[in-house]
Amino acid sequence: MTDETAKPKRVLNRSAVKVPMREQPPGERIYNFEEVPLGYTPDEAVQEAQRCLLCRDKPCVAGCPVGVDIPAFQQLAMNGDFEGALRKIKEMNFLPAICGRVCPQEDQCEALCRLSRKGEPGGVGRLERFLGDYALTHDVNVTPDVAAPTGRSVAIIGSGPAGLTCASDLAQRGHDVTVFEALHRPGGVLFYGIPEFRLPKVTLVREIDGLKKMGVKFVMNYPVGKAESLTAIRARFDAVFVGTGAGLPWFLNIPGENLNGVYSANEFLTRVNLMGAYKFPENDTPVKPMRRIAVVGAGNTAMDSARTSKRLRPEVVHLIYRRSRLEMPARQEEIHHAEQEGIDFNLLHSPTRIIDNGKGAVAAIECQQMELGEPDASGRRRPVPIAGALKVFEVDTVVIAIGQGTNPLLLADCPEIERTPRGTIVVDPQTMQTSLPGLFAGGDIVTGGATVILAMGAGRSAATAMHRYLTTGSATPRAETAPADDAPDEPADTDGP
Repeated sequence: MTDETAKPKRVLNRSAVKVPMREQPPGERIYNFEEVPLGYTPDEAVQEAQRCLLCRDKPCVAGCPVGVDIPAFQQLAMNGDFEGALRKIKEMNFLPAICGRVCPQEDQCEALCRLSRKGEPGGVGRLERFLGDYALTHDVNVTPDVAAPTGRSVAIIGSGPAGLTCASDLAQRGHDVTVFEALHRPGGVLFYGIPEFRLPKVTLVREIDGLKKMGVKFVMNYPVGKAESLTAIRARFDAVFVGTGAGLPWFLNIPGENLNGVYSANEFLTRVNLMGAYKFPENDTPVKPMRRIAVVGAGNTAMDSARTSKRLRPEVVHLIYRRSRLEMPARQEEIHHAEQEGIDFNLLHSPTRIIDNGKGAVAAIECQQMELGEPDASGRRRPVPIAGALKVFEVDTVVIAIGQGTNPLLLADCPEIERTPRGTIVVDPQTMQTSLPGLFAGGDIVTGGATVILAMGAGRSAATAMHRYLTTGSATPRAETAPADDAPDEPADTDGP
């Protein structure tokens, strides 16, 4: 073995725990929208990368929806080759600074890490974030190569994580890609839904600028279904990908939800994050003054809503959830940060009505106290009312953060697109093609509300099939195309939980 091919010498970090990440103290951060975790220094990043066992079978990769070669980039990072590590990540994931912040690594790649047998798993997300930030602070441009133009055009509807990933992959293959976005800034839920203290907008803008350098065009303020029908878009482009997410909020269907002071989480977070309402009157879109706020729900969106509410400086923020802490679907990191910041957790409470102050505005929210019974279809223990046990919280604002469904506007003129009873689009799980040829879909519009990285994985799968469709006329791999006299398989039910 020559010196050039010898395996780099490794200095082992035998720690059973991740290298800690510095954070803003809770008493300071509740008064600003600056990022809470402060990231790794280069030395800390090297130390954390050195914990990696460099497993030959790479179990962590199997947990990554976009297939990042995690040991390979960690090996480069442990030797201080941060640019090389970044290039390795960007072979499969062009949004490392974003995924490192918002993806649930603990349930995906890190869940399969062998370090977990004797301690904490490797800090994959923390390293991914560091490398993405390194590119920004050191002006490292890692833009993938773009193939020669194919002459084929693609429309991407929606600029969230699924749409951006699909656009990147198709642009790299030489196709002419145009992204249509209903709002005035690209990024979808990454921009309007995730607060600045979790995902700085400068990070998102930087990643999207990389797409523009690859030749991807963005058309803003263009809600397909309103500005132009989906049918017309299909006629103008050789293939279309729908990645509009799940932006139609769900409500509780209890008395009082029409009162002034009741927000869906979508509206509340869009006003604050996208429109900068917390800077009113510097920015045009306000939120009304709030003294006492109730946020209903316990997912990541509920945590974002509660923590955003806290930064508007009310007297109290109540989080109301009908199950116990064990059943809360939010990431543990987000729950921990919310507790640190003084959010008042009211578990085993289910809202029954929102009370009018006599002037058409919120005065209070009444809740039924619950206890846990047997598991339901979700596998979680079902909340059961405790007879006669009611509690009233005096509030002037209620934010409903219990999930969202699909917006019917886009598909209104295409009733022939097969959909589930919940309104999500049915696709072939292998190709992501809908019931209409040349029309593909992925992300929350297919699965219902899910994670950023799963949406990115769907965008990647769709891009692969779309490239095949554009170059061969069929989205299905040749070796797996059914004989002409065979009936095609029924599409799998991709409806979310």
